[in-house]
Amino acid sequence: MSIYQDLGIRPIVNASATLTKLGGSRMPEEVLDAMHAAAGSFVDLPLFQTRVGDRIAELTRNDAAFVSSGAAGGIVLAVATFMAAPNAPDPMAYPTLKGITRNEAIVFASQRNGYDFAILQTGASLVECDDSLESFESAITGRTACLVWFAGALAVKSPPIEDVIAIAKKHGVPVLVDAAAQIPPVSNLWHYTKVLGCEGVVFSGGKGIRGPQAAGLVLGTRELIAGCRRLSSPTQGIGRPLKVGKEELAGMLAAVQYTLHQDEDAMLEGYEVIVQNWIKDLTGIAGVTTERGFPSEAGQPHARAIVRLDAGFSKTRDQVVDELKTGDVWIEVGTLAEDPNAIALNPQTLTRQEADVVAARLRQVLTS
Repeated sequence: MSIYQDLGIRPIVNASATLTKLGGSRMPEEVLDAMHAAAGSFVDLPLFQTRVGDRIAELTRNDAAFVSSGAAGGIVLAVATFMAAPNAPDPMAYPTLKGITRNEAIVFASQRNGYDFAILQTGASLVECDDSLESFESAITGRTACLVWFAGALAVKSPPIEDVIAIAKKHGVPVLVDAAAQIPPVSNLWHYTKVLGCEGVVFSGGKGIRGPQAAGLVLGTRELIAGCRRLSSPTQGIGRPLKVGKEELAGMLAAVQYTLHQDEDAMLEGYEVIVQNWIKDLTGIAGVTTERGFPSEAGQPHARAIVRLDAGFSKTRDQVVDELKTGDVWIEVGTLAEDPNAIALNPQTLTRQEADVVAARLRQVLTS
């Protein structure tokens, strides 16, 4: 009996996305083995954090790296570091900000989202600029600590990031990119920092990298990573609740190694095969249209299937979604905020067998 069965919890077939509420993604055996091996010994944790970060930096072509407690935890430590620059950050200075004058972080209006709170936890104030370069430049003052840029779907209305970075560099403003779900492509591990020139970027460990759900990455300059290390647990202060264990450290290193060794083109082709099979399997249902949607909900370079119900269909979209959670298999699917009649099927978190189960069950719900 699995732990889920023992507690009366039904496992889920996830055709939605690498969502935190569903457990992120599946960790491969290499990651599980590394975590198991790390759990069997005591270790100097700060030293292990440093050595793992050095190895990940080497693998990802970055100057330095830090394993954080998820992408949001990485935002907290990175923003706090930028606020203190050019001085070394004092872990006890937040959120009262005693002695800190760079107490503002700029965010574009169209990118505002719940992860703003990771910035606010530092004690920083948010300065919102509209979606123009002129507004961004006028928002910069002597109190500006950094710009936080949320990559992917949230950035589609904003100016090109290359132009934003050019203005930021002109004024000496660091740019931190939240790219939590922006893998694939794996090249994003170095694209934002080494190609575009951002000072820092954060990734979720439990999404496309397929590492521990409770871990993440901060990649960037040596100064940024030195600040994250200084602020982090086991030091008392702002980073103390953001603990990363030896198991997560080992798991993230193994996950990065695993991800870099994958044939990304073949993986994306596999996703495409699943999407095309869904379109074929769901064709011919009266009142239902299934088409290819691109990119993913997070702006990743792979397709998903969009299932639309005609007006007057016998069931509402929400009724279909709820019914998929009943029966022998609980299936989670995505929805589109801009279309109350659409269901989104994401192949990223599924095996081929599970994808077939999704199609069969959805056809059953739509035709009954």
